[in-house]
Amino acid sequence: MTASTTRRTTAARTRTAAVGAIAVAGALILTGCGDQTDKGGDSSESSTSSAPLAAKLPADVRKAGIIKVGSDIAYPPVEYMEGGKAVGIDPDIADALGKQLGVKFEFQNGKFAQLIVGLQAKRFNVIMSAMNDTKDRQNGIDSDTGKKVGNGIDFVDYFTAGTSILVQKGNPKGIKSLDDLCGQVVALQVGTTSEGIAKGQSQKCTKDGKKAIKLQTFDTDPEALLRLKQGASVADLNDFPVAAYNAKTSGGGKDFEVVGEQIEAGPYGIGVSKENTQLRDAIQAALSAIIENGEYKKILEKWNVTDGAVTEAKVNGGS
Repeated sequence: MTASTTRRTTAARTRTAAVGAIAVAGALILTGCGDQTDKGGDSSESSTSSAPLAAKLPADVRKAGIIKVGSDIAYPPVEYMEGGKAVGIDPDIADALGKQLGVKFEFQNGKFAQLIVGLQAKRFNVIMSAMNDTKDRQNGIDSDTGKKVGNGIDFVDYFTAGTSILVQKGNPKGIKSLDDLCGQVVALQVGTTSEGIAKGQSQKCTKDGKKAIKLQTFDTDPEALLRLKQGASVADLNDFPVAAYNAKTSGGGKDFEVVGEQIEAGPYGIGVSKENTQLRDAIQAALSAIIENGEYKKILEKWNVTDGAVTEAKVNGGS
């Protein structure tokens, strides 16, 4: 997901995928339970005592024992609902971070385009939703208008992915690249990096004397995928791991296929308020720890997405 300040667009997020969901917390395991009979100690704080990086958390978060995560939980394999619980790459990484910090990460479902607003309104502590770390998002710039619309947020970068073109199985329209989308109907999720890429390509089409892309935008990627499946659009743009997952799983692998190369690869970031630098730095330290101890690699191997691995936990590394 990449571009607009709201979601994954060339300055937002690149995300798109299947499986609808109502938010329920999908939380992860505490690594240690301290002695709850210690002298007057708070039980929430004592439960973090054996976690190696618990002391780095803000006191209120450490006491609560929970980090609330805003996420659009309809983007497999990055995050989706299964058995009433959030599962996928992001929840697994969050689980590993929680073990380092001694807290639970609780996923709360929401529309991607509203996640930054929700973070700034303090409805949750962080965003973890395949959101691209971009300068526009860091600086609170609306990518469509170029105007400042907020304070922006910080990111701890944890994965790298580009946008892919998903078409019907057999590629009946012969789509090979973005240039082939000129004059065609393209469905995608609103507020994402994919939307920004499609709008940029549409401008290029008209500049080259071709017809503009006819964009159909939806609140969720599953809606866009349905349009493609029905033949009402020729393509859906979304993040590579999501596109590959849908090509493999939808209709038993008979619905879609990925064409062309990844476009504008960039980092996914865990979004944190600029006012909460201590939480940001604690998450950065936890991510560094799981990269070093190998837990991060095991998670990516589990989901077959090791090509997107980062080697260090950067803050605001997106461009």
